[in-house]
Amino acid sequence: MFKTLTKKETYIKYLKSLKFSLYCMTHPLDGFWDLTHEKRGTYAAANTILFITVLVRILKLRYTSFLFLNVYWEDINIFLYIASILFPLALWVVGNWALTTLFDGKGRLGQVYMATCYGMVPYPLIQIPLMIASNMVTIEEGQFYQVLDVISLIYCAFLIILAMGQIHDFSLGKNILFTIASLFAMLVMVFILMIFFSMVTQGISYFVSIGKELMFRM
Repeated sequence: MFKTLTKKETYIKYLKSLKFSLYCMTHPLDGFWDLTHEKRGTYAAANTILFITVLVRILKLRYTSFLFLNVYWEDINIFLYIASILFPLALWVVGNWALTTLFDGKGRLGQVYMATCYGMVPYPLIQIPLMIASNMVTIEEGQFYQVLDVISLIYCAFLIILAMGQIHDFSLGKNILFTIASLFAMLVMVFILMIFFSMVTQGISYFVSIGKELMFRM
């Protein structure tokens, strides 16, 4: 009986934390402060929002009218496409957390991830009806589609920036500065990863060539 009640309470908390994402979208300053400081957010809800966002990105390729989005499926690797979404997210979370930790940022790594995911809520909410509407409008009315498409991205970016300021307890100027620094850190990490994988590839090629040479001489 106690175990069943615990599961029910966990499920209710999950639904409340998922619903709270709508409050964060409309009241970002109070919402993102309560998200972490009052522990009103959960990783389960954050993962759900991220999953829905990625799913909507994939569905957008399939169901958006060809008038606004031409997709050649034979050229798309769905796993690489998903990675192209998750990899920048991971870079942002790690880069922002690493930099802010050095300058008295109060947010933990998990909180940066959670707040970033909660900041993505406007994307699926705008893109799903936009995807449906794209099949009902003409090319002349396409400007509304383009505007709303851009708004969904700007809205998400705006929420994520505000979220970082709230969880790290930064002023507006300091938050903007560290947002720019975090983007730069992402580029640095990409550069380091490229060098690392290049060195690994060259090392593997070197040992493979040695192995082939030994086999040839034997």
